[in-house]
Amino acid sequence: MNENLPLVSVVISCYNHQDFIRSCIESVVRQTYKNFELIVFDDGSSDESPVILEELSRQYGFYFQAHDNIGLSKTLNKALAMAKGKYVSPLGSDDMLMLDKLEKQVHYMEEHTDIALLGGNILCIDDKGAIRRQQKLTPYREVDFNTIMMNPKQGPAAPTMMLRTDILRGIGGYNPDNNLEDLYLWLKITHSGHKIAILNDVLAYYRKHDYNTTRNYRFMTESILAIFQNYKDEVVYAGARNKILISMFLKVSKKDRQYALELLKQISPRFYNIKVIRGLVYWLLPRRK
Repeated sequence: MNENLPLVSVVISCYNHQDFIRSCIESVVRQTYKNFELIVFDDGSSDESPVILEELSRQYGFYFQAHDNIGLSKTLNKALAMAKGKYVSPLGSDDMLMLDKLEKQVHYMEEHTDIALLGGNILCIDDKGAIRRQQKLTPYREVDFNTIMMNPKQGPAAPTMMLRTDILRGIGGYNPDNNLEDLYLWLKITHSGHKIAILNDVLAYYRKHDYNTTRNYRFMTESILAIFQNYKDEVVYAGARNKILISMFLKVSKKDRQYALELLKQISPRFYNIKVIRGLVYWLLPRRK
């Protein structure tokens, strides 16, 4: 390792990703940037993930510990407490890094000391690792608190994030009571006056499969609203809250009438728009048998 280069702590929390964890780990150990430490926890997997990780830790010499299931945010806080790096790079155990990801980000953050969190673009892949036909690549941008509140999708893609460790610790790390850790961090960081930037470089592969958290609409809605509640005194709160409710109502109106009705009752009539009308149409249509 070159001691003149800042140390990066790559942290991974694995849960039931036996089919993906090997490629995830190998994308880290093969980085062009060599001054990093890898901290990996298995969060109570019931598949072969702990066995695979134990083998990989012996092969590549990284820190690994398996523990009972405590949830993603608590596991990431354990890793953060151990991290020795100037920067922290969290990675989902079903995703993969581009091999120059750490190198590009360290170079940028060393030159731009005002950036607290740096992300980039992703390539979406399926559960077999094939690149999906449709991709959405965006130019360089910086996002502030109001932007993320009103449109959380503007935040940096999860597997591309790199954060300054001192700032992450300074805001208290991850919220142990909310496992939608990315949105929590984005809002906490920007609300504290720090900057988030997203490079136009592709930095990671994001795997889309049947078990992605984003497919659990009730979990997503309740987690987002709980995070937003911390900012209920902000001017954008009402608009942001109702926008999320409307978006989720439209998504579930075809799939779950009962939950769609729960969401509709929470939407303030003054925020009704064409999406609410479309959701009502879907909700009223007879279900196919």
